[in-house]
Amino acid sequence: MGRRWSKPPPPPSPTYPEPWRNIPWGYKERDLKFVRDYRPHNDELQQLRILLCGPAGSGKSSFINSVDTVLKGRVCGRALANAISQGSYTLQYKTYKIQKGGAGTFYPFVFNDIMGIEKDTNGGVRVDDINLAMKGHIKDGYNFNPRIKISEDDRSYNRTPTLNDRAHVLVCVVSASTVNILSDESVRKMREVRLAARDLGIPQLAILTKIDEACPEVKKDVKNVYKSKYLKEKMEELSVSLGLPLNCIFPVKSYHSEIDTDDDIDTLISSAMKNIIHYGEDFVNSL
Repeated sequence: MGRRWSKPPPPPSPTYPEPWRNIPWGYKERDLKFVRDYRPHNDELQQLRILLCGPAGSGKSSFINSVDTVLKGRVCGRALANAISQGSYTLQYKTYKIQKGGAGTFYPFVFNDIMGIEKDTNGGVRVDDINLAMKGHIKDGYNFNPRIKISEDDRSYNRTPTLNDRAHVLVCVVSASTVNILSDESVRKMREVRLAARDLGIPQLAILTKIDEACPEVKKDVKNVYKSKYLKEKMEELSVSLGLPLNCIFPVKSYHSEIDTDDDIDTLISSAMKNIIHYGEDFVNSL
């Protein structure tokens, strides 16, 4: 009597049957309208300042460009981004405004891009410089020095920062493809920055970038982002590493190879921006 060979069970599905977080696919205008119509409720505030920090090559500049793209409806690239990660490409403290309508008119929020955090103790942006930037002590155009923090005698040091100079929300930007290989030193630095932001009362969120590079299911269809078991695992790992609640972490696909806009990419970016604005606005209104 011949032996019967049982058919091996199929491999587990890389996706959940249903998304674990809801997002309005096909209705990008809902969150986009909120971002476009946003006005600060605090009369003293001219613009909500969003400070981005994260490891070198994590996609901070690309995220700024992608928000610019979503709001303008065409692919933009003002913030210089590097396609090959070999140390930080951004060296200056730079403020990015996004034009709204005619020349000289801008959205009432700005991004501050900074030098990346690096794994070496003496490499990348210094934690104390990030802390001073959050307090509004660093002027636009300052060139970061990984070895020495900014001096009070430096012409780029702002001795009397106003509410508009301070950071109103801190956004940690981390690549989904590197979450599990973040060095202990990089995690330590980001945790220190978070603690300093906490002491200042500044809200903190995280953006998980390059999700299409990290997950084949998302590469096939961006709408799989909240069905992907792999991406949920990466978000949970980031939550543990940085001490951020899962509902403060937002995965996005930035514009990279595309030459035209995509509604699904726009939906993720608009959703992240809506929450960033909510957190920053709540902070400013509590002052």
